[in-house]
Amino acid sequence: MIRINPGDVIGRVNPNIYGMFIEHLGRCIYGGIFDEGSPLSDSEGYRTDVLKAVRRLAPPILRWPGGNFVSGYHWMDGIGPKGERQRKYDLAWFSEESNRFGTDEFLGFCRRVGTEPYICANAGTGTLDEAAGWVEYCNGWSNTYYANLRRRYGNNVPYNVRYWGLGNEMYGFWQIAALDAEDYAKKAREMAKVMRWTDPRIELVACGLGKPEWDVPVLERLRQNPEYIKPVEYLSVHCYVGTYDYYNNVSSVTYIEDILERTKASLCQVYGVDDAGKAPVKVSVDEWNVWFEARKNERDDNESKLREVYNLSDALCDATFLHLFQRECRVVTMATLAQMVNVIAPILTSPTGIVLQTIFYPLELLRHHSGPLAVRAEVRSEMIPAAQTKTRDVPYLDVSATSDEDATTLYLSVVNRHESETIEVPIVIAGGSVEFLRGWEVNGPDVRAENTFEHPNLVRTRPIKADLARGTYAFPAHSHTVLELKLS
Repeated sequence: MIRINPGDVIGRVNPNIYGMFIEHLGRCIYGGIFDEGSPLSDSEGYRTDVLKAVRRLAPPILRWPGGNFVSGYHWMDGIGPKGERQRKYDLAWFSEESNRFGTDEFLGFCRRVGTEPYICANAGTGTLDEAAGWVEYCNGWSNTYYANLRRRYGNNVPYNVRYWGLGNEMYGFWQIAALDAEDYAKKAREMAKVMRWTDPRIELVACGLGKPEWDVPVLERLRQNPEYIKPVEYLSVHCYVGTYDYYNNVSSVTYIEDILERTKASLCQVYGVDDAGKAPVKVSVDEWNVWFEARKNERDDNESKLREVYNLSDALCDATFLHLFQRECRVVTMATLAQMVNVIAPILTSPTGIVLQTIFYPLELLRHHSGPLAVRAEVRSEMIPAAQTKTRDVPYLDVSATSDEDATTLYLSVVNRHESETIEVPIVIAGGSVEFLRGWEVNGPDVRAENTFEHPNLVRTRPIKADLARGTYAFPAHSHTVLELKLS
Protein backbone atom coordinates (compact mmCIF):
# COMPACT_ATOMS: atom_id res chain seq x y z
CA MET A 1 0.00 0.00 0.00
CA ILE A 2 1.05 3.59 -0.68
CA ARG A 3 -0.53 6.05 1.74
CA ILE A 4 -0.14 9.77 1.10
CA ASN A 5 -1.13 12.63 3.35
CA PRO A 6 -1.15 15.80 1.18
CA GLY A 7 -1.78 17.91 4.28
CA ASP A 8 1.39 16.66 5.99
CA VAL A 9 3.98 18.82 4.25
CA ILE A 10 7.59 17.82 4.95
CA GLY A 11 9.00 21.02 3.50
CA ARG A 12 9.77 22.99 0.37
CA VAL A 13 11.88 21.27 -2.30
CA ASN A 14 14.69 23.55 -3.46
CA PRO A 15 14.98 23.29 -7.27
CA ASN A 16 18.78 23.24 -6.85
CA ILE A 17 18.60 19.54 -5.95
CA TYR A 18 18.28 18.95 -9.72
CA GLY A 19 21.67 20.57 -10.42
CA MET A 20 24.66 19.22 -12.36
CA PHE A 21 28.45 19.37 -12.39
CA ILE A 22 31.17 19.67 -15.05
CA GLU A 23 34.91 19.25 -14.65
CA HIS A 24 38.02 19.40 -16.81
CA LEU A 25 38.20 15.63 -17.00
CA GLY A 26 38.20 13.31 -20.00
CA ARG A 27 35.86 14.62 -22.68
CA CYS A 28 33.42 16.41 -20.38
CA ILE A 29 34.54 19.89 -21.49
CA TYR A 30 36.64 19.47 -24.62
CA GLY A 31 34.79 17.32 -27.12
CA GLY A 32 31.74 17.44 -24.85
CA ILE A 33 30.08 20.77 -24.17
CA PHE A 34 32.88 22.68 -25.91
CA ASP A 35 34.15 21.42 -29.27
CA GLU A 36 35.87 24.12 -31.28
CA GLY A 37 35.99 23.42 -35.02
CA SER A 38 33.19 20.83 -34.93
CA PRO A 39 30.43 21.29 -37.54
CA LEU A 40 28.02 20.66 -34.64
CA SER A 41 29.33 23.66 -32.66
CA ASP A 42 28.30 27.29 -32.83
CA SER A 43 30.68 30.14 -33.60
CA GLU A 44 31.87 30.23 -29.98
CA GLY A 45 32.66 26.50 -29.83
CA TYR A 46 29.63 25.24 -27.85
CA ARG A 47 28.09 21.99 -29.09
CA THR A 48 24.55 22.88 -30.12
CA ASP A 49 23.25 19.30 -29.81
CA VAL A 50 24.58 19.15 -26.25
CA LEU A 51 23.01 22.53 -25.46
CA LYS A 52 19.65 21.23 -26.69
CA ALA A 53 19.88 18.10 -24.52
CA VAL A 54 21.01 20.03 -21.44
CA ARG A 55 18.10 22.43 -21.84
CA ARG A 56 15.81 19.39 -21.61
CA LEU A 57 17.37 18.54 -18.26
CA ALA A 58 17.09 22.23 -17.28
CA PRO A 59 19.62 22.10 -14.40
CA PRO A 60 18.94 25.11 -12.15
CA ILE A 61 22.57 25.18 -10.96
CA LEU A 62 25.88 24.04 -12.51
CA ARG A 63 29.08 23.39 -10.53
CA TRP A 64 32.56 23.97 -12.09
CA PRO A 65 35.59 23.55 -12.51
CA GLY A 66 36.02 20.67 -10.11
CA GLY A 67 36.30 18.24 -8.65
CA ASN A 68 39.89 17.19 -8.13
CA PHE A 69 40.90 19.45 -11.02
CA VAL A 70 40.26 22.63 -9.04
CA SER A 71 42.91 21.94 -6.39
CA GLY A 72 45.61 22.70 -8.96
CA TYR A 73 43.68 25.21 -11.10
CA HIS A 74 44.64 28.87 -11.29
CA TRP A 75 41.72 30.73 -12.77
CA MET A 76 43.78 33.46 -14.42
CA ASP A 77 45.26 30.81 -16.73
CA GLY A 78 41.81 30.56 -18.34
CA ILE A 79 40.96 34.18 -19.13
CA GLY A 80 41.96 36.61 -21.87
CA PRO A 81 42.75 35.95 -25.56
CA LYS A 82 42.71 32.21 -26.14
CA GLY A 83 45.83 32.29 -28.25
CA GLU A 84 47.80 33.68 -25.32
CA ARG A 85 46.64 31.16 -22.71
CA GLN A 86 49.28 28.71 -21.55
CA ARG A 87 48.88 24.95 -21.80
CA LYS A 88 49.41 23.25 -18.45
CA TYR A 89 49.77 19.68 -17.22
CA ASP A 90 46.89 18.70 -14.95
CA LEU A 91 48.17 16.63 -12.02
CA ALA A 92 44.66 15.68 -10.91
CA TRP A 93 43.75 13.69 -14.02
CA PHE A 94 47.16 13.29 -15.69
CA SER A 95 46.39 15.16 -18.90
CA GLU A 96 47.15 18.38 -20.75
CA GLU A 97 44.91 21.38 -20.14
CA SER A 98 44.67 23.92 -22.97
CA ASN A 99 42.84 26.51 -20.83
CA ARG A 100 40.71 27.45 -23.84
CA PHE A 101 37.63 26.92 -21.66
CA GLY A 102 37.81 29.16 -18.63
CA THR A 103 35.67 31.43 -16.48
CA ASP A 104 34.09 33.45 -19.28
CA GLU A 105 33.40 30.35 -21.37
CA PHE A 106 31.80 28.59 -18.39
CA LEU A 107 29.60 31.56 -17.56
CA GLY A 108 28.72 31.90 -21.24
CA PHE A 109 27.58 28.29 -21.22
CA CYS A 110 25.48 28.93 -18.09
CA ARG A 111 23.77 31.82 -19.84
CA ARG A 112 23.03 29.70 -22.90
CA VAL A 113 21.52 26.95 -20.77
CA GLY A 114 19.75 29.29 -18.34
CA THR A 115 21.42 27.90 -15.23
CA GLU A 116 22.90 29.46 -12.09
CA PRO A 117 26.72 29.10 -11.87
CA TYR A 118 28.40 27.53 -8.86
CA ILE A 119 32.18 28.04 -8.88
CA CYS A 120 34.43 25.94 -6.67
CA ALA A 121 37.53 27.86 -5.59
CA ASN A 122 41.02 26.36 -5.30
CA ALA A 123 41.69 25.50 -1.65
CA GLY A 124 44.68 23.35 -2.59
CA THR A 125 47.43 25.30 -4.38
CA GLY A 126 45.32 28.46 -4.48
CA THR A 127 45.89 31.59 -2.41
CA LEU A 128 43.54 33.94 -0.59
CA ASP A 129 44.32 36.65 -3.12
CA GLU A 130 43.30 34.31 -5.95
CA ALA A 131 40.00 33.48 -4.28
CA ALA A 132 39.12 37.11 -3.62
CA GLY A 133 40.27 38.11 -7.10
CA TRP A 134 38.07 35.49 -8.72
CA VAL A 135 35.01 36.83 -6.88
CA GLU A 136 35.90 40.37 -7.96
CA TYR A 137 36.43 39.30 -11.58
CA CYS A 138 32.98 37.70 -11.66
CA ASN A 139 30.99 40.09 -9.48
CA GLY A 140 32.87 43.37 -9.10
CA TRP A 141 31.34 46.72 -10.07
CA SER A 142 34.18 48.92 -8.84
CA ASN A 143 37.00 50.59 -10.75
CA THR A 144 39.50 47.95 -9.61
CA TYR A 145 41.93 45.63 -11.31
CA TYR A 146 40.02 42.35 -11.64
CA ALA A 147 36.68 44.00 -12.41
CA ASN A 148 38.39 46.08 -15.09
CA LEU A 149 40.10 42.95 -16.41
CA ARG A 150 36.67 41.38 -16.96
CA ARG A 151 35.54 44.52 -18.76
CA ARG A 152 38.65 44.47 -20.93
CA TYR A 153 37.83 40.90 -21.97
CA GLY A 154 34.37 41.88 -23.16
CA ASN A 155 32.02 41.61 -20.18
CA ASN A 156 31.14 45.04 -18.84
CA VAL A 157 28.28 43.79 -16.65
CA PRO A 158 29.23 41.55 -13.70
CA TYR A 159 28.18 37.90 -13.81
CA ASN A 160 26.89 38.00 -10.21
CA VAL A 161 27.95 34.45 -9.34
CA ARG A 162 26.08 33.63 -6.15
CA TYR A 163 27.41 30.19 -5.14
CA TRP A 164 31.09 29.51 -4.32
CA GLY A 165 32.77 26.37 -2.97
CA LEU A 166 35.66 26.50 -0.51
CA GLY A 167 37.64 23.76 -2.19
CA ASN A 168 36.93 20.16 -3.12
CA GLU A 169 37.42 16.99 -1.04
CA MET A 170 40.34 18.52 0.83
CA TYR A 171 40.27 15.54 3.23
CA GLY A 172 41.40 13.11 0.50
CA PHE A 173 44.96 11.90 -0.09
CA TRP A 174 44.14 12.03 -3.82
CA GLN A 175 43.65 15.80 -3.57
CA ILE A 176 46.50 18.19 -4.39
CA ALA A 177 47.55 19.87 -1.10
CA ALA A 178 45.19 17.72 1.01
CA LEU A 179 44.57 18.93 4.57
CA ASP A 180 43.42 17.54 7.89
CA ALA A 181 40.18 18.87 9.36
CA GLU A 182 41.73 21.56 11.55
CA ASP A 183 44.00 22.93 8.82
CA TYR A 184 41.20 22.88 6.28
CA ALA A 185 38.88 24.70 8.69
CA LYS A 186 41.48 27.45 9.20
CA LYS A 187 42.05 27.87 5.45
CA ALA A 188 38.35 27.73 4.60
CA ARG A 189 37.61 30.36 7.24
CA GLU A 190 40.14 32.77 5.80
CA MET A 191 38.96 32.09 2.24
CA ALA A 192 35.38 32.75 3.33
CA LYS A 193 36.46 35.99 4.97
CA VAL A 194 38.18 37.55 1.95
CA MET A 195 35.58 36.26 -0.51
CA ARG A 196 32.69 37.69 1.54
CA TRP A 197 34.50 40.97 2.03
CA THR A 198 34.82 41.16 -1.74
CA ASP A 199 31.10 40.45 -2.23
CA PRO A 200 28.89 40.06 0.87
CA ARG A 201 26.03 38.66 -1.24
CA ILE A 202 27.67 35.32 -2.07
CA GLU A 203 26.78 31.95 -0.52
CA LEU A 204 29.53 29.51 0.44
CA VAL A 205 29.88 25.73 0.47
CA ALA A 206 32.42 24.13 2.82
CA CYS A 207 33.91 20.67 2.23
CA GLY A 208 32.17 18.03 4.29
CA LEU A 209 32.85 14.33 4.56
CA GLY A 210 29.75 12.86 6.17
CA LYS A 211 31.85 11.80 9.16
CA PRO A 212 31.83 13.64 12.51
CA GLU A 213 35.61 13.55 12.94
CA TRP A 214 35.84 15.93 9.95
CA ASP A 215 32.50 17.72 9.86
CA VAL A 216 32.29 18.77 13.52
CA PRO A 217 35.65 20.60 13.78
CA VAL A 218 35.11 22.23 10.37
CA LEU A 219 31.64 23.49 11.27
CA GLU A 220 32.75 24.64 14.72
CA ARG A 221 35.66 26.64 13.33
CA LEU A 222 33.53 28.21 10.61
CA ARG A 223 30.80 29.32 13.03
CA GLN A 224 33.12 31.19 15.41
CA ASN A 225 32.67 34.97 15.69
CA PRO A 226 29.56 35.07 13.47
CA GLU A 227 29.24 38.83 14.05
CA TYR A 228 32.58 39.26 12.27
CA ILE A 229 32.21 36.73 9.49
CA LYS A 230 28.98 35.07 8.47
CA PRO A 231 29.10 31.24 8.65
CA VAL A 232 28.91 29.18 5.49
CA GLU A 233 25.50 28.35 4.07
CA TYR A 234 26.26 24.77 3.00
CA LEU A 235 28.29 21.71 3.92
CA SER A 236 29.01 19.40 1.01
CA VAL A 237 28.98 15.61 0.89
CA HIS A 238 29.84 13.32 -2.01
CA CYS A 239 28.56 9.84 -2.75
CA TYR A 240 29.33 7.46 -5.61
CA VAL A 241 27.76 4.01 -5.71
CA GLY A 242 27.31 1.08 -8.04
CA THR A 243 27.88 -2.60 -8.63
CA TYR A 244 27.13 -5.29 -11.21
CA ASP A 245 24.81 -6.99 -8.71
CA TYR A 246 21.31 -5.81 -9.62
CA TYR A 247 19.60 -5.61 -6.24
CA ASN A 248 22.66 -4.15 -4.56
CA ASN A 249 22.86 -1.51 -7.29
CA VAL A 250 19.20 -0.40 -7.25
CA SER A 251 19.23 -0.29 -3.44
CA SER A 252 22.51 1.56 -3.00
CA VAL A 253 20.72 4.78 -2.05
CA THR A 254 21.22 3.37 1.46
CA TYR A 255 24.83 4.59 1.30
CA ILE A 256 23.84 8.24 0.89
CA GLU A 257 21.10 7.73 3.50
CA ASP A 258 23.79 6.75 6.00
CA ILE A 259 25.99 9.70 4.99
CA LEU A 260 23.09 12.10 5.49
CA GLU A 261 22.23 10.63 8.88
CA ARG A 262 25.80 11.17 10.10
CA THR A 263 25.85 14.68 8.63
CA LYS A 264 22.54 15.58 10.27
CA ALA A 265 23.89 14.35 13.61
CA SER A 266 26.93 16.63 13.22
CA LEU A 267 24.72 19.62 12.39
CA CYS A 268 22.59 18.96 15.48
CA GLN A 269 25.69 18.66 17.67
CA VAL A 270 27.37 21.83 16.44
CA TYR A 271 24.30 24.05 16.35
CA GLY A 272 22.58 22.66 19.44
CA VAL A 273 19.32 21.68 17.74
CA ASP A 274 17.26 18.51 17.95
CA ASP A 275 16.36 18.59 14.25
CA ALA A 276 18.94 19.16 11.51
CA GLY A 277 16.32 20.99 9.48
CA LYS A 278 16.56 23.80 12.05
CA ALA A 279 20.34 24.22 11.59
CA PRO A 280 21.45 27.35 9.70
CA VAL A 281 23.76 25.29 7.46
CA LYS A 282 22.20 23.08 4.81
CA VAL A 283 23.65 20.12 2.91
CA SER A 284 24.87 20.23 -0.67
CA VAL A 285 25.32 16.79 -2.25
CA ASP A 286 27.46 18.34 -4.94
CA GLU A 287 28.82 15.10 -6.36
CA TRP A 288 26.65 11.99 -6.67
CA ASN A 289 26.00 9.27 -9.21
CA VAL A 290 26.53 5.64 -10.12
CA TRP A 291 30.25 5.27 -10.81
CA PHE A 292 32.10 2.01 -10.42
CA GLU A 293 33.09 0.39 -13.71
CA ALA A 294 34.98 3.39 -15.14
CA ARG A 295 37.06 3.87 -11.97
CA LYS A 296 39.69 1.56 -13.46
CA ASN A 297 40.46 3.92 -16.37
CA GLU A 298 41.28 7.16 -14.56
CA ARG A 299 44.70 7.26 -16.25
CA ASP A 300 43.43 6.32 -19.72
CA ASP A 301 43.48 8.72 -22.63
CA ASN A 302 40.82 11.40 -22.64
CA GLU A 303 38.68 9.57 -25.20
CA SER A 304 37.62 6.88 -22.74
CA LYS A 305 38.48 8.33 -19.33
CA LEU A 306 35.61 7.79 -16.84
CA ARG A 307 33.22 6.99 -19.68
CA GLU A 308 30.62 5.02 -17.76
CA VAL A 309 27.98 3.24 -19.88
CA TYR A 310 24.72 3.13 -17.94
CA ASN A 311 21.96 0.56 -17.99
CA LEU A 312 18.37 0.56 -16.73
CA SER A 313 19.34 -0.47 -13.19
CA ASP A 314 21.56 2.63 -12.95
CA ALA A 315 18.64 4.82 -14.01
CA LEU A 316 16.47 3.33 -11.27
CA CYS A 317 19.23 3.95 -8.74
CA ASP A 318 19.51 7.62 -9.73
CA ALA A 319 15.74 8.04 -9.44
CA THR A 320 15.87 6.80 -5.83
CA PHE A 321 18.61 9.35 -5.04
CA LEU A 322 16.35 12.17 -6.23
CA HIS A 323 13.49 10.68 -4.19
CA LEU A 324 15.70 10.86 -1.12
CA PHE A 325 16.67 14.47 -1.80
CA GLN A 326 12.99 15.38 -2.10
CA ARG A 327 12.15 13.62 1.16
CA GLU A 328 15.13 15.27 2.90
CA CYS A 329 14.29 18.71 1.48
CA ARG A 330 14.58 20.44 4.86
CA VAL A 331 18.26 19.50 5.01
CA VAL A 332 19.38 18.85 1.41
CA THR A 333 18.86 22.06 -0.54
CA MET A 334 21.44 21.56 -3.28
CA ALA A 335 22.66 18.56 -5.27
CA THR A 336 24.70 18.47 -8.45
CA LEU A 337 24.96 15.22 -10.39
CA ALA A 338 28.45 14.30 -11.53
CA GLN A 339 28.80 14.82 -14.39
CA MET A 340 26.95 16.28 -17.38
CA VAL A 341 28.63 15.02 -20.57
CA ASN A 342 30.83 11.99 -21.47
CA VAL A 343 32.27 11.53 -17.96
CA ILE A 344 29.93 9.45 -15.73
CA ALA A 345 27.21 11.34 -17.55
CA PRO A 346 23.66 11.21 -18.94
CA ILE A 347 24.87 12.52 -22.33
CA LEU A 348 27.51 10.94 -24.56
CA THR A 349 28.93 12.65 -27.63
CA SER A 350 30.65 11.50 -30.81
CA PRO A 351 31.98 13.64 -33.68
CA THR A 352 28.62 13.18 -35.40
CA GLY A 353 26.03 13.33 -32.63
CA ILE A 354 24.90 12.42 -29.11
CA VAL A 355 23.14 9.63 -27.28
CA LEU A 356 21.02 10.05 -24.17
CA GLN A 357 22.00 7.45 -21.60
CA THR A 358 19.46 5.63 -19.45
CA ILE A 359 20.00 7.93 -16.46
CA PHE A 360 18.97 10.95 -18.55
CA TYR A 361 15.30 10.02 -18.38
CA PRO A 362 14.57 9.94 -14.62
CA LEU A 363 16.58 13.15 -14.25
CA GLU A 364 14.45 14.84 -16.90
CA LEU A 365 11.20 13.36 -15.63
CA LEU A 366 11.60 14.42 -11.99
CA ARG A 367 12.93 17.86 -12.94
CA HIS A 368 9.75 18.69 -14.88
CA HIS A 369 7.11 16.60 -13.11
CA SER A 370 7.58 17.25 -9.41
CA GLY A 371 5.88 19.76 -7.16
CA PRO A 372 7.52 22.40 -4.96
CA LEU A 373 6.29 20.81 -1.71
CA ALA A 374 7.33 17.38 -0.40
CA VAL A 375 4.46 15.61 1.37
CA ARG A 376 4.42 12.58 3.63
CA ALA A 377 4.14 9.22 1.87
CA GLU A 378 4.31 5.80 3.47
CA VAL A 379 4.85 2.59 1.55
CA ARG A 380 4.26 -1.01 2.54
CA SER A 381 5.66 -3.60 0.19
CA GLU A 382 7.69 -6.76 0.33
CA MET A 383 11.32 -6.24 1.19
CA ILE A 384 14.55 -6.95 -0.64
CA PRO A 385 16.61 -8.84 1.97
CA ALA A 386 19.88 -7.44 3.24
CA ALA A 387 21.70 -10.43 1.75
CA GLN A 388 20.92 -8.94 -1.68
CA THR A 389 21.24 -5.24 -0.91
CA LYS A 390 24.48 -5.79 1.07
CA THR A 391 23.30 -3.20 3.63
CA ARG A 392 19.82 -3.75 5.06
CA ASP A 393 16.29 -4.78 4.09
CA VAL A 394 14.85 -2.34 1.53
CA PRO A 395 11.28 -2.22 0.14
CA TYR A 396 10.83 -3.13 -3.51
CA LEU A 397 8.87 0.10 -3.96
CA ASP A 398 10.66 3.40 -3.39
CA VAL A 399 8.28 6.37 -3.22
CA SER A 400 8.34 10.15 -3.17
CA ALA A 401 5.29 12.42 -3.24
CA THR A 402 5.22 16.15 -3.98
CA SER A 403 2.40 18.61 -4.51
CA ASP A 404 1.78 22.04 -5.97
CA GLU A 405 1.42 25.11 -3.77
CA ASP A 406 -2.35 24.91 -3.27
CA ALA A 407 -2.51 21.11 -2.84
CA THR A 408 -4.64 20.53 -5.94
CA THR A 409 -2.09 18.47 -7.88
CA LEU A 410 -0.09 15.55 -6.53
CA TYR A 411 2.98 14.02 -8.16
CA LEU A 412 3.59 10.42 -7.12
CA SER A 413 6.98 9.04 -8.15
CA VAL A 414 7.58 5.31 -7.67
CA VAL A 415 10.49 3.02 -8.49
CA ASN A 416 9.65 -0.68 -8.62
CA ARG A 417 12.99 -2.33 -7.96
CA HIS A 418 11.70 -5.87 -8.48
CA GLU A 419 13.64 -7.42 -11.34
CA SER A 420 10.81 -9.53 -12.73
CA GLU A 421 7.44 -8.83 -11.06
CA THR A 422 4.80 -6.17 -11.46
CA ILE A 423 3.65 -4.89 -8.07
CA GLU A 424 0.05 -3.72 -7.74
CA VAL A 425 -0.76 -1.73 -4.61
CA PRO A 426 -3.62 0.41 -3.27
CA ILE A 427 -3.01 4.17 -3.37
CA VAL A 428 -4.67 5.73 -0.34
CA ILE A 429 -5.05 9.50 -0.02
CA ALA A 430 -5.65 10.72 3.53
CA GLY A 431 -8.77 12.87 3.68
CA GLY A 432 -9.60 12.73 -0.02
CA SER A 433 -9.32 11.02 -3.36
CA VAL A 434 -7.44 11.47 -6.62
CA GLU A 435 -8.16 11.59 -10.33
CA PHE A 436 -5.53 10.58 -12.88
CA LEU A 437 -4.32 13.43 -15.08
CA ARG A 438 -1.09 12.31 -16.76
CA GLY A 439 1.63 9.73 -16.30
CA TRP A 440 5.04 8.66 -17.50
CA GLU A 441 7.17 5.54 -17.21
CA VAL A 442 10.91 4.99 -17.66
CA ASN A 443 11.60 1.38 -18.59
CA GLY A 444 13.32 -0.96 -21.01
CA PRO A 445 13.36 -4.59 -22.11
CA ASP A 446 15.50 -5.73 -19.16
CA VAL A 447 17.59 -4.36 -16.32
CA ARG A 448 20.82 -4.55 -18.35
CA ALA A 449 19.44 -2.55 -21.29
CA GLU A 450 21.75 0.28 -22.40
CA ASN A 451 21.30 3.14 -24.84
CA THR A 452 24.10 3.16 -27.40
CA PHE A 453 24.78 5.00 -30.64
CA GLU A 454 23.66 1.86 -32.47
CA HIS A 455 20.53 1.38 -30.31
CA PRO A 456 19.78 4.77 -28.71
CA ASN A 457 16.20 4.20 -27.53
CA LEU A 458 16.11 0.92 -25.61
CA VAL A 459 15.43 2.83 -22.39
CA ARG A 460 13.33 5.96 -22.55
CA THR A 461 10.32 7.76 -21.10
CA ARG A 462 6.90 6.98 -22.49
CA PRO A 463 3.52 8.47 -21.56
CA ILE A 464 1.04 6.15 -19.85
CA LYS A 465 -2.66 6.13 -19.02
CA ALA A 466 -4.00 4.84 -15.74
CA ASP A 467 -7.40 3.84 -14.44
CA LEU A 468 -7.46 4.50 -10.69
CA ALA A 469 -11.16 3.70 -10.27
CA ARG A 470 -10.29 0.68 -8.11
CA GLY A 471 -7.83 2.77 -6.12
CA THR A 472 -4.82 0.67 -7.15
CA TYR A 473 -2.00 0.88 -9.66
CA ALA A 474 0.23 -1.87 -11.02
CA PHE A 475 3.85 -0.70 -11.22
CA PRO A 476 5.74 -2.73 -13.86
CA ALA A 477 8.93 -4.61 -13.01
CA HIS A 478 12.18 -2.58 -13.12
CA SER A 479 10.39 0.72 -13.75
CA HIS A 480 10.27 4.35 -12.71
CA THR A 481 6.75 5.78 -12.84
CA VAL A 482 5.43 9.30 -12.22
CA LEU A 483 1.69 9.82 -11.84
CA GLU A 484 0.25 13.34 -11.95
CA LEU A 485 -2.98 13.25 -9.95
CA LYS A 486 -5.76 15.75 -9.26
CA LEU A 487 -6.58 15.98 -5.57
CA SER A 488 -10.09 16.35 -4.27
